[in-house]
Amino acid sequence: MTLSTAIRPILGPDRWWTTAPLAGVGLGILTNLAQGVLPGAANQIANSGAVWCVPAFAAGALVAGGQPALRKSVLAGLCTTVGLVIGYYGYAEFGRGGMGSPFWPLVWLAMALVSGPLFGAAGAWWRRGRTASRRVVALAALAGVFGMESIQYAWVLHYAPQAWACAALLVAIPLLMARGHKERVLSLLVALPLSAIAYAVVELPLQHLST
Repeated sequence: MTLSTAIRPILGPDRWWTTAPLAGVGLGILTNLAQGVLPGAANQIANSGAVWCVPAFAAGALVAGGQPALRKSVLAGLCTTVGLVIGYYGYAEFGRGGMGSPFWPLVWLAMALVSGPLFGAAGAWWRRGRTASRRVVALAALAGVFGMESIQYAWVLHYAPQAWACAALLVAIPLLMARGHKERVLSLLVALPLSAIAYAVVELPLQHLST
C-alpha cells in the first residue's frame, strides 16, 4: 500500500469537509504541545506560521480532482487553517491554564481566513495544474513562506539554526516537488522574490502589532 493510498480515505474528495477541520484541530494541539517538547532551536517549529501553511497545501492537494474541484481545495485549506487556530488556542485555554488576551487568536484567525484558501488552491495547482506556470507559482508560494521565515529568523530574531533550516526548505521544496529541471529552477527563482514580498506583507505588520 502506498502512502497516498493510505491517506486518501482519511482526507479524500468526499470527506474533506469533516476530516480537514479535524486534522487542523489535531495539528493545532500538537504544535502547542510541541512547544514544551521539542529541544533547543527545534522548538521554534511550533511557532512557525510557515509550518501551518503546509497542512492547508496538503489538504488542497489531496482533495484536488478535476477543474471543478478547485473550490473544494480552497475550502479544505480554509477548514484546515481555521482548525489549526482552534486547536492551538483551544488547548492553550483548556490545557495550559488560559490563552490570555483574545487579540492574537483573532489575528491568527484572520490570517487563517486568507492563507488557508490560498494554500489550498496552491496545493490543487501543484497536483492538478494543467500549465507549468500554475505549478511553479504553487511551489514558489509554499517555498516562499519558509524563505520569509528565514529572513525573520536571520535579520530580526538572530536565530541562525532556524534561519538555515528554513532556507534549506526554501531550496528543497522546489527541488523535490517540481516536475522536471525547468520547473525546479523556475519555482526557486520565483520563490526568492516571493520570500521578500511575504516578509514585507506578513512579518513586518506582525512585528508592528507585537510592539
